[in-house]
Amino acid sequence: MKLVPLTDRVVLKQLEAEEKTKSGIVLTGTAQEKPQEALVIAVGPGGTVDGKEVTMQVKEGQKVIYSKYAGTEVKLDGEEYMIVRQSDILAVVED
Repeated sequence: MKLVPLTDRVVLKQLEAEEKTKSGIVLTGTAQEKPQEALVIAVGPGGTVDGKEVTMQVKEGQKVIYSKYAGTEVKLDGEEYMIVRQSDILAVVED
């Protein structure tokens, strides 16, 4: 099964939470902060949203940082995804 986002929506797969701090302390599952970093899985076609033309600026495979309370969480074939608007993506992470 495949998720195909509409208009200005983007499907993200959240990256794993850090299990250790920089100083080497191991964090329990409840102490781990939910990461705001994700991998772009699928991108909608863009188009007219609220009377404005939207051009998609992210591509599949990019690593991005998104707004903390953005989007809708969905589960498909045992995998968890986030569907967000492109405007909820704050930055692209470049290596």
